[in-house]
Amino acid sequence: MSIPAIEVSGLTKSYGDVQALRGVDITIQKGEFFGLLGPNGAGKTTLINILTGLVFRDNGTTNVFGKDTVKNYRFTRSKIGIAAQELSVDWFFPIEKLLFFQAGYYGLKPAEAKPKINDLLERLGLSEKRESRLRQLSGGMKRRFQLAKALVHDPEIIILDEPTAGVDVELRRDLWDYLRDMHSGGKTILLTTHYIEEAEMLCENVAIINKGKILKEGSPKNLTDELGKAGITVQLGKIENADESYLSEFTYTREENRYHFSVKNPDSAMPQIIQQLSKTDVQIQSIECNVSSLEDVFLNLTGKGINE
Repeated sequence: MSIPAIEVSGLTKSYGDVQALRGVDITIQKGEFFGLLGPNGAGKTTLINILTGLVFRDNGTTNVFGKDTVKNYRFTRSKIGIAAQELSVDWFFPIEKLLFFQAGYYGLKPAEAKPKINDLLERLGLSEKRESRLRQLSGGMKRRFQLAKALVHDPEIIILDEPTAGVDVELRRDLWDYLRDMHSGGKTILLTTHYIEEAEMLCENVAIINKGKILKEGSPKNLTDELGKAGITVQLGKIENADESYLSEFTYTREENRYHFSVKNPDSAMPQIIQQLSKTDVQIQSIECNVSSLEDVFLNLTGKGINE
């Protein structure tokens, strides 16, 4: 197997009495789209700040393509582009000039950087804003600039810290499409988010983090199959001595004429349930499918919603 793009083992970090990370283990393969899902304050930003050299770890190891992020910081930082939550740039230069500065930090000469910057400005819808100062941009445009800044040196790993927080639905979907394009082109992407839908739509694998600990890791489908609450609820007409032995192969609960069947795949289970119920000579009044989601998984693991 090839060397992982990112490998974190036993990572801990405290700020005084606050334990931000409590023995985090994560492995992200090259070319993988990986989501770190958790509420605000879960430790997501601390983890990526350690990976990018902005924060010192207390204990554990953090490797990028097999190289330690502390001992080989020049190599590891050159492999990563980060779009952080907070803007940390000079507000008095045009955004195009800021992108040239960013490219220069990674050793790109202006002639080499120019076509890359032009392409990024075009693809992210910023071409007409190239002479604008950052303070003149809308919140959505600032998010696009953050992404352009992360990509200007064409990194192999892209880290996105809450990239769509506070942006409108249209921009969010535009960014999702762009991220899919980059992923299909072979980029390794680490996305931190507290939007359940974002992780489900984009990520091949996710890790759920809460209070500095990884609670569960896997693909969205596997996690929802294992820990979700999918089911089928059937409302029946009047029941007179119905023979429930026909339903013995299912797990279900009953409240008067209402049956709730716990199933992993409602689509495949529904025809079987209808067929068995029809043998009891009862009238089916309504059927409702409840599909599992990562929200169910998070509730199962933490006992609360992700935004609580």
